[in-house]
Amino acid sequence: MQIGFNLPNSGPLSRVAEMTRLAVEGEAMGFDYLTLTDHVVLPDTRVPGYPYSEDGAFYEEAPLERHEQLMGMAWIAAKTSRIRLVAAVLVVPHRPAVLAAKMLATLDVLSGGRLVVGVGAGWLEAEFDAVVTTPFPDRGKVTDEYIDAFRVLWTEARPKFAGKYVEFDGIVLEPKPVQKPVPIWVGGEGMNAIRRAARVAEAWYPIGSNNQHLLDTLPRLEAGIARLRQATAEASRDPASMGVSFRVKRYGAAVPSRANNGERRLFSGSEQDLIADFRALEKAGVRAVDIDFGGRSTADEILAEMKRFRAAVIEKI
Repeated sequence: MQIGFNLPNSGPLSRVAEMTRLAVEGEAMGFDYLTLTDHVVLPDTRVPGYPYSEDGAFYEEAPLERHEQLMGMAWIAAKTSRIRLVAAVLVVPHRPAVLAAKMLATLDVLSGGRLVVGVGAGWLEAEFDAVVTTPFPDRGKVTDEYIDAFRVLWTEARPKFAGKYVEFDGIVLEPKPVQKPVPIWVGGEGMNAIRRAARVAEAWYPIGSNNQHLLDTLPRLEAGIARLRQATAEASRDPASMGVSFRVKRYGAAVPSRANNGERRLFSGSEQDLIADFRALEKAGVRAVDIDFGGRSTADEILAEMKRFRAAVIEKI
């Protein structure tokens, strides 16, 4: 199982020195990958609407300052040498398909083949209104079509594509990505996301706390993985070839111990509970887990917790 961590690309810890230090020292600690999130602009986050918390509120007041995701990943690629770089997740409709494919290909080349493209259709309508040219209700269809266009642009010498939202012919996109294929992890917890992963991805990449599609207990996550395996077979792909990666937004005492159905919530409780959860997820077929060590004020505090967590939990899995 690979273990990653979320690299802050917003707020005070996204200052160049702090963000770079967290990436470099996280790599030195032995983490397998780091993640960066994707927002271009945000509305007033005091208004509830966040889908991954119990009450719809952001976990902390969202900062106004935020680096663009792919530019931030390019900066970190230049400052590191081994750790993989995961877009978690790229909101696919945010950028025109050909431009996004070019930026991602460039990032994979410049990083020496360390890119993982986590993808999602997005959820924040106010941000879409400001940034995106395709209709918000069509975001799922747009995402599917753009991903198909990415694959064509990354693999074909003379790429050609004719869709509803993107069309090109008679162009060349070079250099191609180093990785063949570039790994795609599909974020999202509902059946549309699962079907998208089954059709085009190397892995499904859910968060457990989506209130509309909870995967916050082991039985719920196992049921989601079973749906993924069935959808993969229905897409005429080998279910055993489909990976599962899992994002952990909170852990330990920060997680209520019981879900709304009375079952124990994943990554709640003691260090021994967390160790048992990692082992159970690995047995269930999860190949990668990343942890958000946020909620701390300084880089020193985050690095200290990363070191403690590695020694107390990860090294004992």
